[in-house]
Amino acid sequence: MRNYSLMTAVLCWSGMVVMSSLYVTIPLVSMFAEQFDVTLTQAATSGSVFSIGFAIGCLIYGALSDKYGRKPVIFVGLIVLSLISLLLGAVDRFSWILVLRGLQGAAAATFSPVALAYAVEMFPAEKRVATIGFISTGFLVAGIVGQVFSGSIGQVYGWNAVFYLLAAVYAATSMLVLWLLPKGEVQHPHANILEPLQQIGKLFTQKNLMLSYLVALVLLMSFVSVYTVLGNYLSEPDFGLTSEEILSVRAIGVFGMMISPFSGKLAKRFGVRTVLRFALLLAVAGIAPLGTADNLSLLIGMSLIFVSGISLAVPSLISLVGQLAGKSRGIAVSVYTFILFAGTSLGPVLSIFLMRTGSFAQTFLLLALVLSIGLLAACLIRGEIPEEMGTRQQSS
Repeated sequence: MRNYSLMTAVLCWSGMVVMSSLYVTIPLVSMFAEQFDVTLTQAATSGSVFSIGFAIGCLIYGALSDKYGRKPVIFVGLIVLSLISLLLGAVDRFSWILVLRGLQGAAAATFSPVALAYAVEMFPAEKRVATIGFISTGFLVAGIVGQVFSGSIGQVYGWNAVFYLLAAVYAATSMLVLWLLPKGEVQHPHANILEPLQQIGKLFTQKNLMLSYLVALVLLMSFVSVYTVLGNYLSEPDFGLTSEEILSVRAIGVFGMMISPFSGKLAKRFGVRTVLRFALLLAVAGIAPLGTADNLSLLIGMSLIFVSGISLAVPSLISLVGQLAGKSRGIAVSVYTFILFAGTSLGPVLSIFLMRTGSFAQTFLLLALVLSIGLLAACLIRGEIPEEMGTRQQSS
């Protein structure tokens, strides 16, 4: 008898700690710049190279898990992630940090697409949507937890300790996966792992999928950019917050992410495209006035609106891509994940570039315009959803 609640908890925890590695370098950028005598833009690439490695890995591991099984790929990935994190804490050259962050991203990619496939196969239909919602929440909460963890540990013990502790967390998490997750069946033991990659060209001939991928590109790009800019904004004289106080503001964002598990229920009632459009509108409305907020409470409120919108948009977009792709949903979701995290690789660089062009008010407004491109794309997604998924919805 499977304990589905325990399985969900393990997957949610694993998703949170694995994806935290994407965000841990955001508070460390200034430390890297100072210690290794590089510019802030160069230091920010420590986040970008992780995202590039992660994005590429997402195209490979789904097919690999078809051949060798979901749980073995997740387990091995966590072990490798632990070893690479350990090495990251020991290096003393910035070039090695970039190389190892790219490899860390590639190792972390063993979890995201594989865990979603695992949930679909191992959970009964009535529990599946909620489970994917909780896994998505783990991914999103990582955006806050990773920064708070890294900032607090880095300030007291130095940036090296961040990676040493991550290594220990990943080793412990690999044991949880090994002991508490059922193995499941190998789906295609004789599969050619390159075969799904050959279908990618067909995906880019579908207008609705292309529009969905445009939404994916700007979604987490905006999330990473806003939090990078926000940290700098709060340290300016207008607010003058200490590093500890900035971490507290970041931590409050977790409350905005609690809405994510409800995206499935909302989509059932209003339609997945309607929820996606509303979520993006909410996120844009949260970003636009951030740079004009004249008190901290208002700024925190706006940031919570932004995070709530992103938290609703991510699982809604996963669901929509899967539905639009029909029988090709496996590779379509992998490409979605690739594009989503390719966007995050641009986030740190974009935010630093925009901060140089003008005021913080202008920077946040420009980031709102970037996300508005995704909102426009979501509004243009029309037509019927393929019948292969068992649903047939007309465009709203």
